[in-house]
Amino acid sequence: MLSNLSSYNIILASQSPRRQELLAGLDIPFTVQVLPDLEEVYPDTLSGDEVALYLAKHKASAYEHLLDDNTLVITADTIVWCDGHVLEKPADEADAKRMLAHLSDKTHTVFTGVCLQAKEKQVAFSVSTEVRFAKLAAEEIDYYVGKYRPMDKAGSYGVQEWIGYVAVESINGSFYNVMGLPVQRLYAELKKW
Repeated sequence: MLSNLSSYNIILASQSPRRQELLAGLDIPFTVQVLPDLEEVYPDTLSGDEVALYLAKHKASAYEHLLDDNTLVITADTIVWCDGHVLEKPADEADAKRMLAHLSDKTHTVFTGVCLQAKEKQVAFSVSTEVRFAKLAAEEIDYYVGKYRPMDKAGSYGVQEWIGYVAVESINGSFYNVMGLPVQRLYAELKKW
């Protein structure tokens, strides 16, 4: 599939095992290359989808020096947006518990920004998914944070883990977007490349 990409060396610029697994599921050959010390900062005037898109493009710009005629870099950034604020990766266990308590019994939006960057071309987009959480007891939050240690996850949760089984009442949009990569939309964009 996607024979239009056969001349490209595709680089996934992400350490996330979930993103690597999802991209591999599209049967597209790629390598993983992550640049160290890439700051994830953004202007505080941006809203949810703008933040995710800004960060994906920002990451892509750091790879410009690696681009040749046969290189395509894929960057992505996922954020959780609730009550007009970004819930980033937690600083520590207490922060993770605070975030999950904030998400309890509410609907939030997960935005993933994706940027496809080649030497002469860039395509960037964001995908949103609404997620409704049931009311969580403090013991459930403590259990999840203690056992699953979601310190590397936006909003302090992985939808594919225990918390997704017990907390997610409904999802409106792409489940895979909540995992960190909207693979259906990514496939559609790569098909047009």
